[in-house]
Formats: sequence, C-alpha cells, structure tokens
Amino acid sequence: MENSIYIGLSRQMALQTNMDIIANNVANANTTGFRAQNLLFEEYISDPRGADDELSFVIDRGQYQNTAPGSIKMTGNQLDVALEGPGFLGVQAPGGQIAYTRDGHFEMRADGTLVTAAGYPVASGGGGSITIPQGSTEINIDQRGFISNQDGIIGQLSVSEFPDLQQLKPLGNNLYQADAPAQAATNTNVYQGHLEGSNVQAVVEVTRMIDTLRAFQSTQQVLQSESERLNTMIERLTRTN
Repeated sequence: MENSIYIGLSRQMALQTNMDIIANNVANANTTGFRAQNLLFEEYISDPRGADDELSFVIDRGQYQNTAPGSIKMTGNQLDVALEGPGFLGVQAPGGQIAYTRDGHFEMRADGTLVTAAGYPVASGGGGSITIPQGSTEINIDQRGFISNQDGIIGQLSVSEFPDLQQLKPLGNNLYQADAPAQAATNTNVYQGHLEGSNVQAVVEVTRMIDTLRAFQSTQQVLQSESERLNTMIERLTRTN
C-alpha cells in the first residue's frame, strides 16, 4: 500500500475519535456538572527502512477537559449542591477508590446513605460515606460542606482541589479519576439548593461536528482518488508487460 494511503487512513482514525468525543459532548449538554472534552492531536514521524524521506502521521495523543465552570441554577432541593471554585466532590466509585465529580445532585437511600444520581455513595471528608439519620427534618449544608440536621452536625462533604485539572481522567458516569494526590479545598465554596449545569456550548460542538465530518469526507475523496490512480497505473503496467 502507498504511503499516502497510510497517512490518509491515520487522519481518518483520528477524526473518528474526535467525532466520538464531540458526540459525547453534545449528548451531555444537559448533564449536571459535565465538562466538555477535547481531543489532543500529535504528529508522529516514521522513518521507514529503505526510504529517503520521513513520513508524518497524525495520532490522537489523548484528551483534555474544558475547565470553564457551568452556570449555577437554584433548585430548592436540600440535597442538591453546587461548587463555586475549582474543587470536586469525592465519590466512592466501584472498586473502593475515590472518584471526583462536579455533579452535586444527591439522593438518599432507604438506609439514609447519601448517594449520587448514579447510586455511588458520596464520600465524607473524614473518610467513609455519609448517612443522614432517620427523622432528619432540617438538612443544612454550609459553604464548607458541613452537613447538619436539627440535632447538629452529621458529617462533611469531601471537597478536593487539584494543581492541574488536566490530570483528571474521565471514568464515565460523570466521574473523574485523579493520578495526583488531592488537596484540601481552600478556594471552593459549597452552595446548597443549587446545581451546576454543563459547560458544553451546543452550537459550538455542532459546528465542530460539521467541520470534522467535512474533513473526514475530504480525506475519503483523496483516498479514493489515490486508489484510482494506483489501479490505473497497475493496468497500464500490465498492458505494457
């Protein structure tokens, strides 16, 4: 196969991954606390044996998140919380590790355990989960994440900050995994009865989707032309021989 076809295929593979990420952004335009993801491209230089010229391929090196906060809206639900600042809420993910999210839409199990909308227990600042006692009629959450009822303090939400937000890796279900150790939140406030919306700009993402589709189609046309050129060349060489 000609090198030009290899290069074209590498571009199409990267564009396909980019399209998947954009489609996921659009699908989560109304997901609480969701942050848009973007693909990171990188040039890969290959030095094939017996060739004088190097080949330049495009590869998808990874992805990074848009760290801009979403808009905060009042819900009036006493178990809803929004974060103002760079922090993330701790969640007990499957496997026992702590994951992180900006989605503060919490619910309460029958046994009083505070969980996310996906059913993951909300992590406590002191370790473990948070349980709301039966008969709690007044649940208050202050700006530092302390939870109290009519009898006093119940626990505290685990709110963490990170030196580099790009080190957070998406796990799915609006959760992130951190490679670097989390730090205690010093620049983040918790607001009860509010939720942070997605920071996805649907119009921008749809425009990116159209541009990516056009780039894919353009590359496909180049590959088709190159394939036809090779077939014509082979036919001519066959007739000559």
